[in-house]
Amino acid sequence: MKVAVIGAHGKVARLLLPVLVDRDVQVSGIVRKDEQGPFVRQVGGEPVLLDVEHASTEQITEALRGVDAVVWAAGAGGGNPDRTYAVDRDAAIRSMDAARAAGVGRYVMVSWIGSVPEHGIPEDAAFFPYADAKLAADDHLRATDLEWTILGPGTLTDDDPTGAITVLGEQDDMPTGAASRVPRADVAMVAAEVLRTPGTAGRFVRFTGGGTPILEALR
Repeated sequence: MKVAVIGAHGKVARLLLPVLVDRDVQVSGIVRKDEQGPFVRQVGGEPVLLDVEHASTEQITEALRGVDAVVWAAGAGGGNPDRTYAVDRDAAIRSMDAARAAGVGRYVMVSWIGSVPEHGIPEDAAFFPYADAKLAADDHLRATDLEWTILGPGTLTDDDPTGAITVLGEQDDMPTGAASRVPRADVAMVAAEVLRTPGTAGRFVRFTGGGTPILEALR
C-alpha cells in the first residue's frame, strides 16, 4: 500500500509516519516547506513539497497520483480565522476532489470529536472558525464516493501512547475535562489501524483515551 499523508510534519503525522513505515507502507509525506522534508526521509518516507493551502486541485491531484490512500493531517493551527477556513475547509475539500480525480479509493480525515452540526460552539467564540471549517470539510467528504473515515479524537495531549481508546456513538454527548483527553500517539495508531480495517469506511469514529485496545475498539 502507498499512503500520502498531507501535513506530514504536523504533530499527529510525525507520529503516524514511522508507524506506517514499520508496517511496510510506502509513505508519501506532503509538506509545505523544504526544511520539513528531511524528517519525512529520516523516518523512511518520501517527501513531496506542496503548499496545499495555495495549491490548486490539479496540483494536488498530481501529487496524489499512484497512491492508494490519503490521510489528511494538516491544519492551520488556529489563531487566524481566514487561514483556518483556507486550510481546514478549502484546501481539505480540494484534496478530496483531487483524490477522486487521481483515482485514490481511501481517504482518512483527522478531524475532532465535536464535528457535528450541533457542536455547540458559539459563533463569537475563537474556536468557532475551526469547528465550522472542519464540519464543512467533513460533510463534503461524506458526500463523496471515496471510502472515507473521519476520525474524531477528543482533546489532544502529548502523553505516552496507551494503545487503548473509548469509542463514542455519533449521538453521544462530548466528554469534558480529563475524560475527553487522548494522546496524539494513540490518534496516530488509530489512523494507521483504520487504513487496514475496511469496516471503518463510511464511519465517523469519535474517541477518547480509554481501556479498549484500539483494534478491538474499531471492530
